[in-house]
Amino acid sequence: MAEFGDKQDEMLVGTVALEDPDNYYIDLGRTNGILPKKDIIPGEKIEMGSQIKVYVTKVDNNGKSLLVLLSRVHYGFVKRLFELEIPELSDGTVLLYSVARDAGSRSKVAVYSTNENIDPVGSCVGQKGIRIQNIINELNGEKIDVIEWNEDPAIFISAALLPAQVMAVDVKEEEKFAQVIVPDDQLSLAIGKSGQNARLAARLTNWKIDIKSESQFRALLESQEETEEATEEN
Repeated sequence: MAEFGDKQDEMLVGTVALEDPDNYYIDLGRTNGILPKKDIIPGEKIEMGSQIKVYVTKVDNNGKSLLVLLSRVHYGFVKRLFELEIPELSDGTVLLYSVARDAGSRSKVAVYSTNENIDPVGSCVGQKGIRIQNIINELNGEKIDVIEWNEDPAIFISAALLPAQVMAVDVKEEEKFAQVIVPDDQLSLAIGKSGQNARLAARLTNWKIDIKSESQFRALLESQEETEEATEEN
């Protein structure tokens, strides 16, 4: 059982063996893993006896018993699926920078390549989208935005907010804070339903992001100017 210690943060394939009210028990060959029902992708159906891909979140071996905790909602599950489906990630010609995920709804994945002749996003999507579709199918239809990482935080943050179009990004490096300005008709798209797009972009980039429409930004500037003029008069 000791060899299971190096399986943490890896993806395994097992067989759905048992079920109780809170968990599925996955036969991993030499041991069973526990897949809590809260860790399955929302909306997916798990069938007894079926083969299933799982991400190992924890391995606890106290010498007497082995506990293997599994998940299909962890962001690491998306990372391992990309490595499985995309040869360029396996051989290192494309590198995965970060993953942000709302399981069952949307993931954002940032990739890059040190080879200027390689299109990292195109490599992940594949011809006619077949590679990314295989991953989407495994994730029960979860939407995936694949974007290119850039060392310039303004460019990276703009890309992370796709599909919204960005007008300008003002970054404060010390605070890792970015003020983003978008056209008025792009504000709801940039923020996303229940704030999802902005939230995932912030997680992906590890920056605090404040988004304002062009009108909001102009009104803010005008208000600041009026305040400054009033202060000077006094």
